[in-house]
Amino acid sequence: MVCAEVSIVVPCYNEADNVAPLVTAVSAALKDRSWEVIFVDDNSPDGTINVVRRLAQQDERVRGLLRIGRKGLSSAVIEGILASSAPIVAVMDGDLQHDEACLPAMLDAIQNEQYDVAVASRHVEGGDSAGLSNKWRHFLSEQGIRLAKSLSVPVNDPMSGFFAVRREWFETVAPNLTGRGFKILMEMLLAAPKPVKVKEVPMVFRDRLHGESKLGPQVMIQFLIMIVEGLYKKPAVKRATFVTGGSIAGLLALFCIKRRLR
Repeated sequence: MVCAEVSIVVPCYNEADNVAPLVTAVSAALKDRSWEVIFVDDNSPDGTINVVRRLAQQDERVRGLLRIGRKGLSSAVIEGILASSAPIVAVMDGDLQHDEACLPAMLDAIQNEQYDVAVASRHVEGGDSAGLSNKWRHFLSEQGIRLAKSLSVPVNDPMSGFFAVRREWFETVAPNLTGRGFKILMEMLLAAPKPVKVKEVPMVFRDRLHGESKLGPQVMIQFLIMIVEGLYKKPAVKRATFVTGGSIAGLLALFCIKRRLR
């Protein structure tokens, strides 16, 4: 088998019904390119990995990585990317809400335009977040955008879960990632050496067809902890700018900073 031009990493949990439609959609979007898809499954009770294995017997471009005793979207993404040999790796959710038609433009941005990261964005011209119905996701998106602006992160949609990176570039950033939480793009951009060359491709966020959102209060707490950790790595003036912005994440950061100073 010739090495794939791009690996698509799909972290998943209880996405058995979405595996086959996702592979079909990716195949249609990347019909002129060599690709593989790596499903990273956190031992889903619905048998997601079994569906992946059956497809892999029919299509060598499909791979499955089963994790037992380890959970979490960010760590699954990290493991999936590091398991790839392709020069470019894309990350997308397994719930079919990400528009696979964005993939060619994202790959071109890295291959031909020499960007480090390409993001499928809901917050640039032509993008839309119509499928973002979960209240937690709305809140996280708003707070993520505020954080990105205050810390000069070069992206309008830092909460996107659909992005592509040059694998060698990612490997230089990976040692600085905690692997906690579910918004790996935000943490990656905060941890990366600057400057980072990022291109955003417009994406219309779709409604979920199968399964349920995994978001809840625990994910919210993990997100806020990630923000605080990111703030401590930034100059004091940047921390002050974000904290005084009045966001909930900023207030939590202020509380934690005060506790550390006691």
